[in-house]
Amino acid sequence: MNKKYRKIATVLAIVVAVTSGFVGATVAAGETSDGAGGLDYEGSDPDRSCQEVSYMVRPGDTLYQVCRDYNVSLGQLMRANNLKSTVIYPNQRLIIPAASVSAFGMVLSRGDVSRDDIELLARLIHAEARGESFEGKVAVGAVIINRLASSDFPKNIRDVILENNNRVYQFSPVQDGSINLKPDEESTKAALEALMGRDPTGGALFFYNPVVATDKWIKTLPVVTRIGNHVFATKV
Repeated sequence: MNKKYRKIATVLAIVVAVTSGFVGATVAAGETSDGAGGLDYEGSDPDRSCQEVSYMVRPGDTLYQVCRDYNVSLGQLMRANNLKSTVIYPNQRLIIPAASVSAFGMVLSRGDVSRDDIELLARLIHAEARGESFEGKVAVGAVIINRLASSDFPKNIRDVILENNNRVYQFSPVQDGSINLKPDEESTKAALEALMGRDPTGGALFFYNPVVATDKWIKTLPVVTRIGNHVFATKV
C-alpha cells in the first residue's frame, strides 16, 4: 500500500478508536514504522482509563493555536502538560486531552498536512460542490487526495489544486477566482473526511458536471461513479 494511504488509514483507525473509546492510542507527529515522517500510532493497554494524543511543537506554533486546533481550553492544555507559562518550544511534545481531540487537530498531527492545505482543499470543495450533498463534497476532496498517490500529478495538495497547463488550470474555480470564496463549515468537514481517507468515488482522479463541461477529452475517460451532479472518472 502507498505510504500516504497507510498514514491516512492509520489516522482513520485512531479517530474511530478515540471517539468510540474502545482502545487506547498515542498519536505523535514523529516517524511512522515505514520511515515516513508523520503519524505515529501505538496500541496501548486496553485497561488504561484514558487515551493520549500528543502533538510535536513546530517552529512558529503558539499554545493558543494548538488550543484552537484541538478544541481544548488553555487551562486544560496547561494542566495536562504541567505548564507554568504559555511559552512552548519547537520539538516539545504536548499531551492533548483525548476528549478534546478534533478531526482538524488529528489531521494536523499527521505531519504532512498544514492548516493552509486544509483551508485550500475546503475552498476548492466549496467552490466546486456548493449545492451538492455532503457525500458529493467529500468525493471532490477525495479526487485531490487520490491524485497525490498518482505519478501523473504533483505530490502535495497545493500543487495538485493549483496545477495548470499553458495557463489553463485543472480546476475552474482556480481559473475564475471562485476558489477565494470562504468555505462553509460543511466544506471544511468534507475536506477533513477526505484527508482522513474517506473516498466515496472508489479511486477517481477526475470529476466533471456533464451538463456544463465543455472538455470533450474528459468525457472519454472511464466512469467510476456518479454522485449528485458530478461524474467521477479515472484514467484510461
